[in-house]
Amino acid sequence: MKQRFLISLAMLLMSFASYAQIETKMVSHALSFLDVPYVANTLEMDGEEELVINCDEVDCTTFVEYVMALAKTPQEANGDISETAFAENLMKIRYRNGKIDGYTSRLHYVSDWINNGLRNGMIEDITAANSPYSTTLKLNYMTTHPNNYKQLANSPENVATMKKIENSLTGSEYHFLPKEKLGHNGNLWIKNGDIICFTTNIAGLDVSHMGIAFYADSKLTLIHASSTEKKVVVSKISLAQMLQSNDNVVGIRVLRVK
Repeated sequence: MKQRFLISLAMLLMSFASYAQIETKMVSHALSFLDVPYVANTLEMDGEEELVINCDEVDCTTFVEYVMALAKTPQEANGDISETAFAENLMKIRYRNGKIDGYTSRLHYVSDWINNGLRNGMIEDITAANSPYSTTLKLNYMTTHPNNYKQLANSPENVATMKKIENSLTGSEYHFLPKEKLGHNGNLWIKNGDIICFTTNIAGLDVSHMGIAFYADSKLTLIHASSTEKKVVVSKISLAQMLQSNDNVVGIRVLRVK
């Protein structure tokens, strides 16, 4: 019995050390992007879909993807990271089942992005275990606004495929934390380095913004690629204030990198 206890304790300590390392990596890599310009649509290229790596220009989603891929890529002996391993991790994060199969294999809806991350074991849904509030997905934004997307505007085939993806996600439920339930100092279960997704009431859409949780002077803020400030910043106000100031934001989903 004593031996089993010691083994369990060792495993627990290893698990804690692994989480602490990921937390530190997520925050440090996120902060390394400060002042990187915000540029939308850097993944929208002409021609066949391919893996785009552009850490010099980011939007809210690509910023989170690059930070997560960096955090998941071990350092080599010289302190650098393997470009190949980084690209492989980015593929797992950005594309359904880690494979590029045209424009629609990219995880455009954050709900789809989250489901993929849960399936491949790269993230866990912290909100599901800590908030009793849930809502039902209803997605159709991309197919009802095809002219907003280069690869949909002139491709009925891509629109039809995206419609199937929307239909497959519509009707599923997910947990979220209403913005009124988030205090200015955050919630105890939200940790540094967690991924914060802003759930929205915009018709046909699920998430309108993403960033990395960061406690500054005990206040929960957000490291994010800001379309307003046109660069990656640490928010000057608390996350709770950010949410309350935006009528289109309903609450948040919280994800933790594993």
